[in-house]
Amino acid sequence: MAVPAQTCGASRPGPARTALPWPGRSPRPGPGPRRPAARPPRPLLLLLPPLLLLPLLAAPGASAYSFPQQHTMQHWARRLEQEIDGVMRIFGGVQQLREIYKDNRNLFEVQENEPQKLVEKVAGDIESLLDRKVQALKKLADAAENFQKAHRWQDNIKEEDIMYYDAKADAELDDPESEDVERGSKASNLRLDFVEDSNFKNKVNYSYTAVQIPTDIYKGSTVILNELNWTEALENVFIENRRQDPTLLWQVFGSATGVTRYYPATPWRAPKKIDLYDVRRRPWYIQGASSPKDMVIIVDVSGSVSGLTLKLMKTSVCEMLDTLSDDDYVNVASFNEKAQPVSCFTHLVQANVRNKKVFKEAVQGMVAKGTTGYKAGFEYAFDQLQNSNITRANCNKMIMMFTDGGEDRVQDVFEKYNWPNRTVRVFTFSVGQHNYDVTPLQWMACANKGYYFEIPSIGAIRINTQEYLDVLGRPMVLAGKEAKQVQWTNVYEDALGLGLVVTGTLPVFNLTQDGPGEKKNQLILGVMGIDVALNDIKRLTPNYTLGANGYVFAIDLNGYVLLHPNLKPQTTNFREPVTLDFLDAELEDENKEEIRRSMIDGNKGHKQIRTLVKSLDERYIDEVMRNYTWVPIRSTNYSLGLVLPPYSTFYLQANLSDQILQVKYFEFLLPSSFESEGHVFIAPREYCKDLNASDNNTEFLKNFIELMEKVTPDSKQCNNFLLHNLILDTGITQQLVERVWRDQDLNTYSLLAVFAATDGGITRIFPNKAAEDWTENPEPFNASFYRRSLDNHGYVFKPPHQDALLRPLELENDTVGILVSTAVELSLGGRTLRPAVVGVKLDLEAWAEKFKVLASNRTHQDQPQKCGPSSHCEMDCEVNNEDLLCILIDDGGFLVLSNQNHQWDQVGRFFSEVDANLMMALYNNSFYTRKESYDYQAACAPQPQGNLGAAPRGVFVPTVADFLNLAWWTSAAAWSLFQQLLYGLISHSWFQADPAEAESNPEARESSCVMKQTQYYFGSVNASYNAIIDCGNCSRLFHAQRLTNTNLLFVVAEKPLCSQCEAGRLLQKETHSDGPEQCELVQRPRYRRGPHICFDYNATEDTSDCGRGASFPPSLGVLVSLQLLLLLGLPPRPQPQVYASRRL
Repeated sequence: MAVPAQTCGASRPGPARTALPWPGRSPRPGPGPRRPAARPPRPLLLLLPPLLLLPLLAAPGASAYSFPQQHTMQHWARRLEQEIDGVMRIFGGVQQLREIYKDNRNLFEVQENEPQKLVEKVAGDIESLLDRKVQALKKLADAAENFQKAHRWQDNIKEEDIMYYDAKADAELDDPESEDVERGSKASNLRLDFVEDSNFKNKVNYSYTAVQIPTDIYKGSTVILNELNWTEALENVFIENRRQDPTLLWQVFGSATGVTRYYPATPWRAPKKIDLYDVRRRPWYIQGASSPKDMVIIVDVSGSVSGLTLKLMKTSVCEMLDTLSDDDYVNVASFNEKAQPVSCFTHLVQANVRNKKVFKEAVQGMVAKGTTGYKAGFEYAFDQLQNSNITRANCNKMIMMFTDGGEDRVQDVFEKYNWPNRTVRVFTFSVGQHNYDVTPLQWMACANKGYYFEIPSIGAIRINTQEYLDVLGRPMVLAGKEAKQVQWTNVYEDALGLGLVVTGTLPVFNLTQDGPGEKKNQLILGVMGIDVALNDIKRLTPNYTLGANGYVFAIDLNGYVLLHPNLKPQTTNFREPVTLDFLDAELEDENKEEIRRSMIDGNKGHKQIRTLVKSLDERYIDEVMRNYTWVPIRSTNYSLGLVLPPYSTFYLQANLSDQILQVKYFEFLLPSSFESEGHVFIAPREYCKDLNASDNNTEFLKNFIELMEKVTPDSKQCNNFLLHNLILDTGITQQLVERVWRDQDLNTYSLLAVFAATDGGITRIFPNKAAEDWTENPEPFNASFYRRSLDNHGYVFKPPHQDALLRPLELENDTVGILVSTAVELSLGGRTLRPAVVGVKLDLEAWAEKFKVLASNRTHQDQPQKCGPSSHCEMDCEVNNEDLLCILIDDGGFLVLSNQNHQWDQVGRFFSEVDANLMMALYNNSFYTRKESYDYQAACAPQPQGNLGAAPRGVFVPTVADFLNLAWWTSAAAWSLFQQLLYGLISHSWFQADPAEAESNPEARESSCVMKQTQYYFGSVNASYNAIIDCGNCSRLFHAQRLTNTNLLFVVAEKPLCSQCEAGRLLQKETHSDGPEQCELVQRPRYRRGPHICFDYNATEDTSDCGRGASFPPSLGVLVSLQLLLLLGLPPRPQPQVYASRRL
């Protein structure tokens, strides 16, 4: 059968049991009759041009050596397997450690993890924890409604009448150009003392609340002062809540006016740049203030929209998108005579972080041209909202239209699509400064239960793109108690330093009556929130009884993880919540999709699956068995899951009642015993409440010993389970030293160290001096070698990690080692478990020499075999290392050993960086399989942005006549100017950030990004295998074979004759990525469910209030200062780039 030609660099398999010597080479002579040389397949020879055959046949020395036969290489592989197994049997001590455990059987009990009982207990504990917060939340919401109802509005209220602690006051006093300094400090600002509190990771004052008011809101406004007046009464309720539940963290009221009052008081962590925190734009507030939304944003891009107006529209759309959460769905379209989507999304898509990013980037590409066609825009929007063949929120439906004005009311469109039921609200936004008649825009909004807004300048964008939430809140307020349901948020980063939190939210309604007609008020006052730190929830989960590879996780209705060991965002204070999908936290497969769907639906379940898991160092992939068990957490939107490997069904629980034995074993933790018994690292766990933590294990051990001299392992302030298991494992590993290691000469077998690590938290290294070069994590559960050894049978090799960008290994003083480890499996009364891992550390250079000998034709250890000038011999890895490449590669594709001395310093590198041609051949022949995934929690340096200097020309500068007219200073134009200036100063599109600030500020240096990860793992080929890398006269023969009972691949190959046929290079290192193509992902959205409740309609809703353009009065002092800066031509003080702070 003819063999088809292949492209350069490709490879194909050879015969399964016949070697493929080069033309003109003969196999070595053996005993008995000489075997004829195996001829290559004729089709393969025919592929070589005739002119190339002559040099091959006549090459010097070609008749002396041939490529080794397959049975020869299999013989070498068996010798390697035997050598590895022999060393591990002698020094690893697996069998001896089993016997030690059995000899000490009276010192521990075997306990069982019962998944269903475990997960139900943890779910119940989490439910109880959250329920206590719910009770406090309801008390606060009820109190707020009553306080506001009893409050009497004061038109003449003054700042000095209100006493409160301004959380930003200290920062403003330090800023000589701040608003308060310019207009004079007010006596109403309290000065407080604070004490450090470890629960809050902050300095707090438990006697007062703190108030935060957004920078763009005037603190002296009558509305704000009245808000401060009535919310002051919440202080006593906050304090009483904490008295009843001391574990409460931040208690917060976010007002619809923008005021945030929180308890306990602490100074605001204002960034060095201008603080743009506004509680009404936080996801927790948005979730609590309205039901989910289906929103279509349509933008007028006709020819009249140009310059500053178009820029205002683009910014407005981006700000509008920021008011949406993952429970909402959205699409954005532009229109003139025709309407079209601005992005690749042709229908409503979930308003998640990545989809909103696509919209924001697409909006920037909008270009103004043509004539205005409201009909085209609205018909497109209604068609989008009527599409029932897609996933969507199915609650509030709305159209947001941004335009510079027009005369058409498109009544016929509303009659066709929306009347008489008016199920779709229409919000209209008049953008820019112009003289158009806005009556048609007001009519559209009023006729469709919406609202009309004006955005004359950039300063009006934020407030006017978020106030539509007040309208959406009307049906909720009118529903009364039915709508008073607590909702729990996604995970996000706390603004005041708590770390990752979730928040329980409850809306607060205005209970006052409007006018003598007893008409019910339909305004939402705000949202009450109480934070729960993820660490507090984690404490309710089993810590160490699940083993190194068992864990608990939880997800919400969107499939986002609340708890998961892989939930590790690398950036803080980012604007969006932490939305890591369960299928992105793990390696996705069909079984996990099924588990995720069942959990979202609130079902119970159990399933054993074979799946892929990523190693802790993210270099390897293992195929493993896992048991998944899950239950819903009642009274919440969360579901809890438990993952257990089969070998973690049982675990050991020490029972050291003999105090004399406790003392005896404890002495082996003392550094004075290390010289004879080996060095001991102890896992940095919370053994006792008073134990001081330290990142330095020597210091941590010292702290531990000092504490143990004061308390006993049975002390109530200590975790008895952890302490007893630690001390037991100290004694057991010392017996391993006594029985096995102490009497062995490690140098005989070129070993740098032997070691044992246990579930109890002990890592013992022998001899003591080897601990100086020990770089593994002292917590076995966080050590990659430990977790991989539990998941793999046999011996797991782990070469030292090397990055391609770093310098090669230094081989001085034989200090570079290769870890070889294996799990110790016990069978006690029919119950199987793996409580420990043992191993050796190979001397790299010595074992590289030994590797050559084992993969050679030596019959005696003293002399390598020589081939006479007239004989025919097979090449081997020792004598012919100039022509023959022999290597060991691990299951991740990393170089472990080589017969090439110049490659020793490349051990630990991905083999494609060493020999791209050969690694590609191994991959093409299915020795390796590639797995690609995305890390959505990475941190990247921000891309530099240029200074768009043309933008400030759009700022409105009043005339001298305006300046001399005192009435102008209190006009809307003046306040608009202040808003323009404020946002102009803080926007990158207006003024460039201060380079020095970016250099010194970590937030400016790093931002959240997506990284693409690629790992390789063994493919389907298990047998011995010969192949040829076919590339003309650059072709190479190679043989590859898996070593039994290891994670190694043994490869023998001819060294490349030339480099003109280099194959493509496989990449393994992490690379920056935009993630999977969002336009394709939205076509197959992941399963999710929205909140169980929806309030989008109430027959009694009053829609007569449907349009205004006012905002809070300005600060006169600020306006005067800013106006003088403009008129005098003085450049404003440089401002750094602004990031919104996180919600409390």
